[in-house]
Amino acid sequence: MQKQLLYLLAHANYVEQLTVMRLRSFFSMAGNVDDLLHPPASEQAGLALPSYFLQLPAQEKMVLHIALAPFLRPAFFDRLIQEFLPNGGDIIEMGGVKNAGNHRGFLPTGETALFIIAGNDIEKRLEIQRLLMGESVLVKENILYLEPVKEGEPPMSGRLVVAPEWFSRLLLGKEQLPVFGPDFPAKPVSTLLDWDDLVIAEKTREQLDDIRTWLQHNTTLVDRWKLRRVIKPGYRVLFYGPPGTGKTLTATLIGKEFGRDVFRIDLSQVVSKYIGETEKNLEKIFQRAENRDWILFFDEADALFGKRSNVQSSHDRYANQEVAYLLQRVEDFPGLVILASNFKNNIDKAFMRRFNAVVHFPVPCPAERHKLWQTILPASGTLERGIQLKEIAEKYELSGSAIVQAVHYASLRAFSKGDLIIEKKELLAGIRREFEKEDRVFK
Repeated sequence: MQKQLLYLLAHANYVEQLTVMRLRSFFSMAGNVDDLLHPPASEQAGLALPSYFLQLPAQEKMVLHIALAPFLRPAFFDRLIQEFLPNGGDIIEMGGVKNAGNHRGFLPTGETALFIIAGNDIEKRLEIQRLLMGESVLVKENILYLEPVKEGEPPMSGRLVVAPEWFSRLLLGKEQLPVFGPDFPAKPVSTLLDWDDLVIAEKTREQLDDIRTWLQHNTTLVDRWKLRRVIKPGYRVLFYGPPGTGKTLTATLIGKEFGRDVFRIDLSQVVSKYIGETEKNLEKIFQRAENRDWILFFDEADALFGKRSNVQSSHDRYANQEVAYLLQRVEDFPGLVILASNFKNNIDKAFMRRFNAVVHFPVPCPAERHKLWQTILPASGTLERGIQLKEIAEKYELSGSAIVQAVHYASLRAFSKGDLIIEKKELLAGIRREFEKEDRVFK
């Protein structure tokens, strides 16, 4: 953390020197800006930053640290400008915006970067503009971007914005996850369980190995074997099967194993009755997730990825447009996308053709249910004599989550009585409750 701060402060001091030198030149004072056009060499070992970031070209580093300067010192640019305009005033050529929201000081724009780095050098100005308009690694990796401006205004007058996750990563040494809300309708999901706690069919477990293989080796494969031009980015998976069979838990375990954050898309915040709003809500998620190594998990995906219908009204036409948008966006996403559905046939066939893997989560068989009962029962509780878990597993067809609920109910009943013994009648009562939820007959 201390090394990271020293790294940023060294570059902030450099930006200050460069800005002062550019202002002196602008006001026809002595000073040669070209002498300062190379950022300081600083110790980079131990920084919590990817190698491609540390190897950025000099101009891209300058743009980034110009954008970061006010975050390190709130009055960074205001103080420097005041030295040259003690009676107040603006330097139009320097760009910048003031009073942007709660911040009362000068915030740099694309024009600020052009002024400080290039001055009146047209070739250099055009080069920086090309970087900011999409050629820079910073822009491609969604580290930094130009804030959109009103139609007809110069695009370089847009504010230089560092993505929130990267701002946290640069200043604090760790990535801060986005906050759930209208601007990011997805929630992180995690688990305290491990793979040994997941009881699924052997065939299902084998199919999950394909996802592991992609996560472990795909980046190296496409680079070393030069397959990037023919293999589409990302990996798309469908988990299908009845509720409670382990689809969500599996997604979180994959994230846990590979150190990746898993975000479950909140469909209540995404799907909108207004035309075009659903696509906008989803785009917010995909944009924030680009190049972040996040796993996007669409639970109950039928609501978004369901079959397209015959066009009989304008509503049908726009609903089909949503599916078409999703089809393209999911296909372009470079990370892992997992869709979960109760029924495979509910998903539009156009998506089915594009899935890299389709994994079935069936209702557990008696042997698997027996193992689930053994795994889920609390270590501190004791079963009443005469309870045969194998017999219960064979007799009552339950999903993993239903077994958890039944055990939870019976354990609460025992605990509330100050008893460590889980009685058979309470266990059966818990099972009956689960049957009743599904309108099934309990015998």
